[in-house]
Amino acid sequence: MCGIAGYLGQGNEDVLKRMTRSLKHRGPNDEGFFIKDEVGLGHQRLSIIDLSQQGRQPMSSEDGMIQIAFNGEIYNFKELRENLITRGHQFKSQTDSEVIIHQYEEDGVDCFKKFNGMFALAIWDGQKEKIILVRDRYGQKPLYWTLVNKTLIFASELKAILNHPLTKKELDSQSVTQYFSFDYVPQPQTIFKNIHKLANGSFLTFKNNQVKISEYYQIKLDNKDIGFESAKEEFGKLLESSIEKRLVADVPVGIFLSGGIDSSTIAYFAKKQKEDIKTFSIGFDQSSFDESSYAQQVARFLKTDHYHQRFSSRDLLNIIPEIIEKLDEPFGDPSILPTYLLSKFTADKVKVALGGDGGDELLMGYPNHQVQKIVGLLGLASLRTRGLSGILEKILPVSDKNLTFPYKIKRYSHSLGFNGLYRDFLNIGAYSNNINKLFNFEIKQENLFSFTEEFLGNYQDKGYLDKVNALFLKYYLQDDILFKVDRASMYNSLEVRAPFLDHHLADFINSLPLDYKLRGLKTKYILKESMRDKLPKNIINRKKKGFGIPLTSWLKKDLKEYMMEVLSKQEIAKTNLFDYDFVNKLIKEHLGNKRDNRKILWNLIIFQNWAKRYL
Repeated sequence: MCGIAGYLGQGNEDVLKRMTRSLKHRGPNDEGFFIKDEVGLGHQRLSIIDLSQQGRQPMSSEDGMIQIAFNGEIYNFKELRENLITRGHQFKSQTDSEVIIHQYEEDGVDCFKKFNGMFALAIWDGQKEKIILVRDRYGQKPLYWTLVNKTLIFASELKAILNHPLTKKELDSQSVTQYFSFDYVPQPQTIFKNIHKLANGSFLTFKNNQVKISEYYQIKLDNKDIGFESAKEEFGKLLESSIEKRLVADVPVGIFLSGGIDSSTIAYFAKKQKEDIKTFSIGFDQSSFDESSYAQQVARFLKTDHYHQRFSSRDLLNIIPEIIEKLDEPFGDPSILPTYLLSKFTADKVKVALGGDGGDELLMGYPNHQVQKIVGLLGLASLRTRGLSGILEKILPVSDKNLTFPYKIKRYSHSLGFNGLYRDFLNIGAYSNNINKLFNFEIKQENLFSFTEEFLGNYQDKGYLDKVNALFLKYYLQDDILFKVDRASMYNSLEVRAPFLDHHLADFINSLPLDYKLRGLKTKYILKESMRDKLPKNIINRKKKGFGIPLTSWLKKDLKEYMMEVLSKQEIAKTNLFDYDFVNKLIKEHLGNKRDNRKILWNLIIFQNWAKRYL
């Protein structure tokens, strides 16, 4: 795993080095630069495959006409390499990076369809005088770009783009509103105007000062005519094959083990293929937020080489400044804190870890999917009301525990002013019905979901639950879950691979009848049936539990002083974006146990800290 940065247009060696070295955490083992005329490519390397100098990037073709900077892994590179050799291509390394060059020579941009992996890469084609940026099918690896004064600037993270002197830092008010509503800024937007995320499954071509974006992959949802037993057998084969591919590395590999069915399944198949597999889990000192006993149970059952560490609330609190310092775009999902701790702990032993990301989204594993099924069946998607949330906030109790039933009901009530398709964005995020009072600028809530219109156009003939599923896969998975895992792991120079997101497996799951994934209200049905005789019964039947932290109580106790400082009248005035009286009201309600305002207060803390550094 690595970090890439570059430009085509205005730039120089100092600019390129400054951009690239801001990504050193993504690749601490080596660095490389290519500069010729108006082209600059930079690379920070985390050595995983072929650790020799032959794997150094940017890497060139034999004639030097093609240069690439590549972040990610191509899991089928050995098969592609063998085929290319039969076609006369010669290799000087054992890397997947070199395979990309020769496959591009062979197929042009059609080569992206042949890659099974997670990747973000830049290709400079000197013969055709164009640069191509491409991102993997499910957006596991990040890639940002902007066009300023006929100069294309790109990088793995926003901070590198901001290190180019042409880049302008102008806040996008719609993106600010979306961040406070969803916890993240959805692709292809960023928090800044005219700086974009390259969408998953697409590539950008820049030639003659013109940008063209094309898709090479689309998430397809079909209802394949296949019996359940046949589907279960094929599912098992594809999953095992995916895990086998992701265990290939020239460095030690481990497994994130939460004790949920996704990570336990990955550990089961990994253990079959690698006897000395290492697994990693963390625990917390507050019981309603801790699930480590399940992880330890699975580790004992599978006889893995297990590493476990228990953290206190103080440990989590201590890393908040460290993470905030590194975040270059506001991100409000607080589970980045335990994910960061897990990554840091794991990185002491291995350089690569397999995680269960994508399992919940592909297999409809969230409680939200159960609720949405009921909403669809009862025809409640179009029911809209804004008055219920105020009533429920007054009559239902406030609790410091994680995701209580009253808390979930209150969260859901705030989203009832919108079409059912969009409610999950708001329930998961920090949205509330009076969010417009937070801002010193006018917001148009009716435009909050305008970014989904073109995407949903691809699913006009699909049913309600299919559309809900597509939105989860496109936005929540990619812009929240995968963003969080990428940043938390790469801040610790750890590569995390996601077997569920192998596109062969994902395409197969997406082709299955919904009933195979959500049977009645039983989530992940085909996975649970596949693993019924392979894992302990209580692991199979466990309810979904997120990677939560005790934010509600922290903001009243441990984080209270910090919150009061960051959200003081003086600090709020510096950004001039928020109404201090409303912010103060949110704080008083929370401290007085009148409302659980943890989500929006946390998002404010993150934003204010981010603004201090980047605005």
